Amino acid sequence: MPYDLAKLPISTLLKPVADASSALARLDERIARSPVGPGFLERQNFTDACASLWIDGELVHLEDLVLHDALRDIRTPTHELTIARDVLRTRRRIADHPPAWALSEEGLRGLRRPWAGASLGEGGTGVADQPTAGEVVDGGGEGLEDREENGEAGEDVLDAELAAIDALLARSEAAIEQARKPGPAKSAPGSGAGRERDPLVYDLDWDEDARLEEWRAVLRQAQDFPAVLQAIVALDAWNEIGVLQHAAWMGRLLAASILRQGGVTTQNHLVAINLGLKTIPVDRRRHRNRETRLLAIAQGFLAAAEIGLKEHDRLALARTLFERKLAGRRASSKLPELVELVMAKPLVSAGMVAKTLEVTPQGARRIVLELGLREMTGRGRFRAWGVM
Repeated sequence: MPYDLAKLPISTLLKPVADASSALARLDERIARSPVGPGFLERQNFTDACASLWIDGELVHLEDLVLHDALRDIRTPTHELTIARDVLRTRRRIADHPPAWALSEEGLRGLRRPWAGASLGEGGTGVADQPTAGEVVDGGGEGLEDREENGEAGEDVLDAELAAIDALLARSEAAIEQARKPGPAKSAPGSGAGRERDPLVYDLDWDEDARLEEWRAVLRQAQDFPAVLQAIVALDAWNEIGVLQHAAWMGRLLAASILRQGGVTTQNHLVAINLGLKTIPVDRRRHRNRETRLLAIAQGFLAAAEIGLKEHDRLALARTLFERKLAGRRASSKLPELVELVMAKPLVSAGMVAKTLEVTPQGARRIVLELGLREMTGRGRFRAWGVM
C-alpha cells in the first residue's frame, strides 16, 4: 500500500512541529557558539548510537562502545556492539559530508553498503584479526628461532609475509567490489560468486531498490513542507515501507540529514533523534494510527532538543569546574590535555589517556584522580572515567 500524503493531519501537527523547530534551532545556536560544542557533538554520536540500538530492542553499554571505537576492547565485541559501531561511523560519515550528500544518489549508494561486511572480515572474523603487513605468519609449526638455526629463515618468512599481504589485498578488493553493488543481495566474497543470500536470514522477495524508490517518491511529494515536517514524514514513511531489511536505523539518520539539509541545524550538527525517540513509549511510536505516530515522532524531536540543551549546560559547567583546577599548574602539566580528552569522549580509560597524553598507565591513573573524574564502570579492573 503506497504511503499517501493527501490526508496528513496538518492542523494537529502544526504546534508540535513549531515547538520542535524552535527547540532544535535554539540547541544548534547554542552549540555553534559554545566552547564545548565540538566535544558535545562527538559525545552525542556515541549516546545516539547506543540509543539507536535501544530503540531496536538491543542493549549496548556506552563504555563498551567507547572502548571498542578506541580499539581498547576488554572482551570480544558482540554483534550488537558491531552494529552500534556502524551507526556511530555512519553518523560521522554523514556529518563529514555536505548536507545534501546523504540523500543524493551517490550518498544513498554509499550508505547502503553491507555493514556486516564493513565491520567484519570474511567468515565473520574481525578486521583486526586479519594478518597485516607487519606481522609474521607462522609457516607450519616451526618457530622463527628454530628456522634461523636451520638456515631456513630468510626467504621463507618473506614469502609468508608477501602471501599474507596478497591474500589481504584480494579479500579487500572483493569486499569493495561487492559493496559497490547495492542491487540484489549476494553472498560474501569467497563463499560462491553470484549465489543469493541465505533465505533463512534474508527475505529474497524484499526488493530494496523498489522500496527505496517508493520512499524517495514520498520525499519528492513532501519537498515543499517545512524541514521538520519533512523529517517526520520521511521517518514514518521509512518505517512503514521498510526500506532496508537489516538497517532500520538508517532511516533515523536520514531524517536527521533532512533537518541539516533544511537549515534547521548547521554543517556538523546531526540531531540525536534516537535519544529523543527513546523517551517516547513504543506503543505510540508504532501505533496503527498514522496521526499518533507522527505526533510521537514530533515529540521525540522536541525531546531530543531538550535533552541536548541539558547535556550542553552540564558539559559547560563541568568545563568551568575543570578550568578552576588548572589554575597555577606548571606549563608542562598534562591536565589541560586531559580536560580536552574527557570533554571530547563520554568515557576514558587508563589506556586511552596513556596513549593520548603519552604517559604511562600508572601516570594516567594518577592524573585522572588528580583531576577528580568520576569512575563510571564500578569495576576494579578495566575501569573508565567520565565527567561528573
